Amino acid sequence: MVISRTVVDEATESAEYDLPKYNTGELPGIGHLKMIMDPVRQYFPVKVTIKSKIEALERVTDLPSREVERGPNNANALNPAITPPPSSATFIPLQTNSTSHFTPAITKRREENPSLLSDQTHEASTMDPPVPERSSIPSGENSVWADASPLLAAACGDLEDGQLIHGDNFNLFAAMSALEIMDPKMDSGIVCKYYSVEEAIEDGAAPLPISCDKTVDVRCTIDIVDHLLSCEATWHKGHSLSQTVFSCIYLLRPERTSSHALLHSFCRVIRATCKAVISVVSDARTHEEEDLFTMNYGLPLNGDGDDKCLSMLNAVEETISRQLRACKAPSSLKRRVLEDTEPLQTNIDMEEGYCKALLCRLRFRKHFYHVLTCLRRPQGRGLELARKHIASCIMELESILSSSEFLRSSSSEAWEGGVENKTTASGCQPIGFDASLNCRLSAPTPPRAIKILSWKEAIEYFLKLLHDLDIICSYSLDSSLENLLNFVVQFQKSQPDLVARAHLQLLLVQDGKIHGRDPVFAIISRAAALPEATKNHDIQKNEFILQLGQLVINLLKIVCSNSAWQRRKLGKIVQDWRVIYLQLEMAFKKECGDNPSLSNEENASMKIFQHILVWVEEQTYWIASRFLILGFELELYSPSEYCMVYWYLYVVLVKLAEKIHIKMVATNSAGKKRGKKKRDAPKDAAKDYRIPPGVLFLQCQICLAEGLTMMLAALRNEHGILQSRSPFNTEHERFIQHFELLQKASIPDHMSYPSFKESTSYACFSNLLMYNYFKDAQRIAKEVKSSFSNEPDKLAELKRLEQVAEHNSIALNVICRVGTLDPSLKVSFEFNHHPYFATAVVKRS
Repeated sequence: MVISRTVVDEATESAEYDLPKYNTGELPGIGHLKMIMDPVRQYFPVKVTIKSKIEALERVTDLPSREVERGPNNANALNPAITPPPSSATFIPLQTNSTSHFTPAITKRREENPSLLSDQTHEASTMDPPVPERSSIPSGENSVWADASPLLAAACGDLEDGQLIHGDNFNLFAAMSALEIMDPKMDSGIVCKYYSVEEAIEDGAAPLPISCDKTVDVRCTIDIVDHLLSCEATWHKGHSLSQTVFSCIYLLRPERTSSHALLHSFCRVIRATCKAVISVVSDARTHEEEDLFTMNYGLPLNGDGDDKCLSMLNAVEETISRQLRACKAPSSLKRRVLEDTEPLQTNIDMEEGYCKALLCRLRFRKHFYHVLTCLRRPQGRGLELARKHIASCIMELESILSSSEFLRSSSSEAWEGGVENKTTASGCQPIGFDASLNCRLSAPTPPRAIKILSWKEAIEYFLKLLHDLDIICSYSLDSSLENLLNFVVQFQKSQPDLVARAHLQLLLVQDGKIHGRDPVFAIISRAAALPEATKNHDIQKNEFILQLGQLVINLLKIVCSNSAWQRRKLGKIVQDWRVIYLQLEMAFKKECGDNPSLSNEENASMKIFQHILVWVEEQTYWIASRFLILGFELELYSPSEYCMVYWYLYVVLVKLAEKIHIKMVATNSAGKKRGKKKRDAPKDAAKDYRIPPGVLFLQCQICLAEGLTMMLAALRNEHGILQSRSPFNTEHERFIQHFELLQKASIPDHMSYPSFKESTSYACFSNLLMYNYFKDAQRIAKEVKSSFSNEPDKLAELKRLEQVAEHNSIALNVICRVGTLDPSLKVSFEFNHHPYFATAVVKRS
């Protein structure tokens, strides 16, 4: 709010207005009314005033001098031209060339009662002591300071609770958009203990050496390393780097630790590790899911010599290993050997324990950095070596866990309640950390509360991360797109974190190729079962084929993201797949037409297009089924909506099985024709008709989806159970909300809400007993198991499907027998056997 000098005088003489009401509970105290200046010399009002809190203005005049003498972090220091006002007055900066006017929003009340203002002014003049003259404040460029106390006092006398001041340059929108200072929940600077790293160092927050007592020095170093591990795990979970790992003052000034070899080596390898993690997440572009992850806020990630962190770490490790060997020497030689080497600390009895605790932490850091570097090698060349380092990391983490008992016993500090919530193994508070030191480096948003993971939670996180990375390293780099997608879907069931998913994505897609070596068209050719001759066919240069290749790459990246992000992106990309199908179909008709007399080259192109069109449809329905299944994982469906979801899933799975069957039949027939004579074809017609195992696997899921749809519909039709009565929206509206993205892509064709109602309106239990879908699913699951004897994931899935079918078949029989006779019978659905196929549970209430 910029107020000219003349307007201040006019407003002071008459400040009685009718002003709009506002919820006073949402407004801060008048003590927050200050003005700050941004670099482009625009003033921002810092919230608004109300009478109920106007008394807080007096507290502004009594602020201690430190509030205005904080150096470069003071709000007024944003512009060097502004000099802080004396603490005994309330000043507002004025623009000398301003032409703005303070105009009330509502008609003045003094016109109705002219004597009201003069009476109040007279009363104020007789009761208030005279205001002493204040010293002038030096003017800035195009601005001067003016005393606004009379204006605020006059406004205070007239404003009632809930009323606001409104002017041409100050309104509710400006107030709500203003920067609010002096409130810890909004002002990131006010919660700072220190305003610079130098100030923290001068105050002794990060001493070097940490202690003159070598035993204390070693113990505190271990505490720092443990707390950094907790901070690193918290950062991986999506919090700000500046307020987690780089809350360590030793990391912010890397040159200071050079005299402390142990701490210096840890700081270097941690910085190098953070840089490697940021690189992989940024390259994979998965940071869009947690956008704070890769921001480094100008922190010193690139320290001089960090590329040689391993050599320094190895040197320190060798020194401590030599000391540990000395500790394990025979008792007769132990004292003499220890005298020949420089001990870590002064207590000989504790030397071995501290050496072991330090070594396992040093080795974990070394092996973990090796894991990150090996995983980044092109074309998966470092996967085998990465697995060895992962095994070493897990072994060292177990040693770190076992060292906690020794560290707790050696700690001189008293600790209560165990170490479950502590960030160090010893349970002591680490030295050299201040979480608020970098809070002003965060994004321009209110301060973010960060709870650092405990030390044990950090260990558990890294164990899970290493397990996930080990699964990635065990992947055989299969060139089959179907196997690749199945691997990713199976991997996602363990809910891996961001770092593991980023490594998986970079392994799958490198330089526009699958695994960095296989062209996308070669992957499409194998997936669509194209003949080998198509590898050199000119069709791969077709514009739409190139677009199709990009869609495949995008799909692989999407399935590597977290579940919520994945579902949202799949709902959008399914429309792109539908569009590319239509474009390929038009290109196929344009190139081949209806001419039966085609050359061999044209005939080959026609067959390629036919195979690709079938495969694109198959992939589109796979995406649609994945989109629907993720809704169960994310708990987006209520029990009253299960019926429509399973109906839609049933239709999609039927289409998917149909396309897979067409592709497999075409592939098998082509192979048979090449290997058999024409007269032998009729003899093998019956054998060729055998349904492929992949289609039977889908058929089992289709029976379950259809059975659940009919059971839910019959419960609603005959027993009134799970009916959707919502005051907010209708069943039709919820149908649109859940399936709008699929409906836009016409997946499947001609499927709508009326189709769903028509399919389920007449469902009843008598028909369900006549054709028991669950028994069919159970039978198919048993039959097809032998076909997947070498695929443990498929066998486990079939076992789960069989359990769901068995339990639902029993529940169906119970409902049909006693459901109508016993009104106390209650039916619910749980996901205790399968993540997205529900099991009916029948109980008496």
